[in-house]
Amino acid sequence: MADYMDEEFENEGQGELIDLSQWDEEYVNAPVEERDFDSVPDGKYQVIVDKVALTKSQTSGNPMLKWKLKVLGPKHEGAIIWRNNIIASKNNVQWLKNDLHVCGLDLEKLSDLRSNLEKLLNVMLEVTKRTKGDNENVYFNRRIINDAAGGDIDKQLQEEAARVF
Repeated sequence: MADYMDEEFENEGQGELIDLSQWDEEYVNAPVEERDFDSVPDGKYQVIVDKVALTKSQTSGNPMLKWKLKVLGPKHEGAIIWRNNIIASKNNVQWLKNDLHVCGLDLEKLSDLRSNLEKLLNVMLEVTKRTKGDNENVYFNRRIINDAAGGDIDKQLQEEAARVF
């Protein structure tokens, strides 16, 4: 049976040419999404805000702020942690406001968020990841301030890591 299936698969579509050229431009312009399926274990992490986008939840359609956080180290360096702030209730707005404040972004009104998203990029944070059942929660603990006078970011990260771990 497997041989028949393999032969059928190999011979399928040989009689006709499929022209995909109409999709060339879309293919060239389509972004490749980085995927990291291995979730980091629960704990505290030093991360940098790699990407942030104001979008809609695929399940509810509610607006949300989607965060892509890249782990700086010392453990799980380069791993990705995702954080979503759904905006659907008074509590959601309060949590979002607190997260933005931790990142150093204090807005006059929430509608100013879209024009200030780039200010969130490259912000370094200490976060805590906790898993309950199938739900992963990520909490912003504090911002890690890069002391430009010190200039040695690697040394600062090692010192921060020593405090966390």
